[in-house]
Amino acid sequence: MTTGQGGRGPIVFLASHAEAAQQARAELVAMYGEAPLAQAGVIVALGGDGFMLETLHATQHRDVPVYGMNRGTVGFLMNNYAIEDLPARLEAAQETVLNPLAMKATDRKGVVHEALAINEVSLLRAGPQAARLRISVDGLVRMEELVCDGALLATPAGSTAYNYSAHGPILPIGADVLALTAVAAFRPRRWRGALLPKAAAVRFDVLDPGKRPVMAEGDGQSVRDVVSVEVRSEPRIRHRLLFDPGHGLEERLIREQFF
Repeated sequence: MTTGQGGRGPIVFLASHAEAAQQARAELVAMYGEAPLAQAGVIVALGGDGFMLETLHATQHRDVPVYGMNRGTVGFLMNNYAIEDLPARLEAAQETVLNPLAMKATDRKGVVHEALAINEVSLLRAGPQAARLRISVDGLVRMEELVCDGALLATPAGSTAYNYSAHGPILPIGADVLALTAVAAFRPRRWRGALLPKAAAVRFDVLDPGKRPVMAEGDGQSVRDVVSVEVRSEPRIRHRLLFDPGHGLEERLIREQFF
């Protein structure tokens, strides 16, 4: 088998467990070969957005760009799937750099849980009653009490996901801001959230955690019974995504707002 090679260097193909993704990987490896992961110049991820997030997390300590091809459903972070001319597509692809959010959640036992989230960090009620949250930004209390089903802090890349479903704004990928969005806010009922500087440090304190339990989640990593959650952007970690010309993340974020 030949070694996968493109204009960006040796190619490594990673695929989700879905049958369509596994079949695509077999076809691509048969046509182009592949290199060991340690020698990767570029990673091709085959699957949906969930698998792209898994791939970015798993390879975050490697300074290697990732080019996704959609073998899932929505595929917002993916390019269209095509087996032909892959090396040329990789060489022409445009790069977008994403920084994840760092989450530090403390539970009722005092245990601190840390996680990284590329899309968003969310807090959600874990019982029948609404959550009560206090929100601080850079050490200053900005909202004494938010009564809600939850709240989230989203990156521009994640602003079209859960954030958008919760009626939060879509953020341009180049904007150095984060979206703070309430989920089904009861009090203050008309609060529409806030746009915060990317460098802001946001803290959520759970009021009455015994009676009104809250869970925190970052890209599928869940922590139950939290009493406080601190979130900030992590500039030391850079996720490099590749997109076909004219179909980059910036264009997709703009197009999404006109559907």
